[in-house]
Amino acid sequence: MEIITAEELELRASQTAKECGGIQPMHTPFYTLSISYSAERCLSAFDLYEHLLENNADPASLISAVQEAVGHAGALSRYFWPSPTGKRNNQYELKFARGKKLREIYKIGEDSPLANRELRNAWEHFDEKLDSYVLSNDAGCFFPTPIIDSHTLADEPIGKIFKLIDPNNHCLVLLGKKFFFEPIRAEVERIFIRTSE
Repeated sequence: MEIITAEELELRASQTAKECGGIQPMHTPFYTLSISYSAERCLSAFDLYEHLLENNADPASLISAVQEAVGHAGALSRYFWPSPTGKRNNQYELKFARGKKLREIYKIGEDSPLANRELRNAWEHFDEKLDSYVLSNDAGCFFPTPIIDSHTLADEPIGKIFKLIDPNNHCLVLLGKKFFFEPIRAEVERIFIRTSE
């Protein structure tokens, strides 16, 4: 395999961004298959969650299934909204052109649940969030183990929720913060259907 120089890679990135809108036509199937994979894995994790819920699984297992689904949804969202980090060069510009083109192909608006990175970041940076949580909360009733209950418990001023799943409202509470995950699931289902059109 020929090794491409950094200069050549930058040139190709520039041409692809400017002339093709971020994706060369012959490369579209690579993105479609990758998007389909992430969407399918996300939906499989949500199906596992439903199965576990029907079989009265413990809270930790339910939260784990939602966490897996959200992780795959996060991977999916990066195709459409790439990370803003990185060296400002042609490859940087290419990833944003690619994201825009894919949003057009899949008819995804800026109001998509996948555009909100809050839940994904809550999992990806959980260790840092946990540091802040324990340093910020020094009084109250703490619930350090995962629980199944109403998300309204997180509204109590003295209640300190570590991890809670509210199946009736499709809500996950992490470190006292609520995340409603059903809109994510619905959007991923819609995208998955489009990958097979």
